[in-house]
Amino acid sequence: MTAHPLTSRFVELPQAGRVHLLEAGEGPVVLFIHGWPTNAQLWRHIMSALAPTRRVIALDLPGFGLSDKPRDVAYTSAFNGDVLDGLLAELGVDRLSLCLHDAGGPIGLSWALRQPQRIERLCLLNMLVFPDLHWAVRAFLASVRLPLASWAWAQPFAIAATLKTGLTHRLSPEALELYVGPFRKPDAGPAFVKAVRDLDFGCLDTISTGIGVFTDIPVRLIYGARDHILPEVAGTMARVQVMLPQAELTALPELCHFIQEDDPVVVTELVAGFLGRD
Repeated sequence: MTAHPLTSRFVELPQAGRVHLLEAGEGPVVLFIHGWPTNAQLWRHIMSALAPTRRVIALDLPGFGLSDKPRDVAYTSAFNGDVLDGLLAELGVDRLSLCLHDAGGPIGLSWALRQPQRIERLCLLNMLVFPDLHWAVRAFLASVRLPLASWAWAQPFAIAATLKTGLTHRLSPEALELYVGPFRKPDAGPAFVKAVRDLDFGCLDTISTGIGVFTDIPVRLIYGARDHILPEVAGTMARVQVMLPQAELTALPELCHFIQEDDPVVVTELVAGFLGRD
């Protein structure tokens, strides 16, 4: 796998302050949106592979990674959608493909359903789509509302433990630090937890009823079947394929939740092969 260098920079947005980006390349645009508790670095391998033929952009969502972590905003799907609008306007992007993972799925799809004519392709990886959440997901969402538990979730040890739970292979210390490092600052935790607590999963009702609007574009569904974080991911992806019959579906039986880190070679080949098609 040839690594194409990625540029790291910040864009100032009135809604969210400084938003951190990784970007590279020229051509048709692909926007990558991460979930909890990761950041834009989750996509670095795939972005490097696509950069010779695509303009690739990944952001750290507000509250995550190196982006600002304001505590006086509500991190709802509407707020994140406004951030995406502002970011893409600043970057001069109109039409684009979306690649989504984890909680980045509801954020990205909520935004896409507001303006489906802008979407060229969809690539969905181990993510939430439907409102009937597994009890384990509901338990996590309840725990971030408890003072002690919410404090613990934002600590570097908890970030590391979550990543370990979502992987079948061990991360290198360097890769682990890409995700844990931003939360070594004492003021990073409260906004990070708020970003999870505020995300209104009621948007899944709209997504589950509206996703059929994308039947006329290419869609790729890829998931790790050993996902302990989203245990119902196989059923979720199967339901999406029923609603989007043109979608290509690939299950990776030996991988877990963070499949981009679990097997970057295989996942990069699958995702870049789809998003890089002419």
